[in-house]
Amino acid sequence: MGLNKLIAFLKRHRRIGIDTSIFIYELEDNPRYSPLAHAVFEAIAKEDHTAIASTVTMLELLVQPYRLTDSGRVNQYYGLLTTYPNLIWIAPDLEIADLAARFRAEYNLRTPDAIQASTCAHAAVSGFITNDAVFKRVAAFESLQFDDLLD
Repeated sequence: MGLNKLIAFLKRHRRIGIDTSIFIYELEDNPRYSPLAHAVFEAIAKEDHTAIASTVTMLELLVQPYRLTDSGRVNQYYGLLTTYPNLIWIAPDLEIADLAARFRAEYNLRTPDAIQASTCAHAAVSGFITNDAVFKRVAAFESLQFDDLLD
């Protein structure tokens, strides 16, 4: 049932934002969420989809490998994520920072979440895939939370 809802979401939204948790589920093959994460990455590999991610996501993904001094994993993440088809990495600039400040004020988001949301809003995504309910507050796009698909 949840996979069908995800597929319907992906059909409605050809330009999506992806939160850090979804990358983690895919990269670590999380047993609970990886079937959903696999479906997301399969969809964005197709030419009719585009995914947006903030470089803040890369920062968050690399913390654990650096903490463990696992340079092999660091290189693996860079190699995979910087060459993945139809995945666009966007670094915060002044416009994104300004929008993030507005989102922090309006939606009471933490700074990393505000940067994620503002990056995706700035890039005109229509859908955002996450597992964090906080993004449902953001009116700039429709959010889909993995846990909602599993209930």
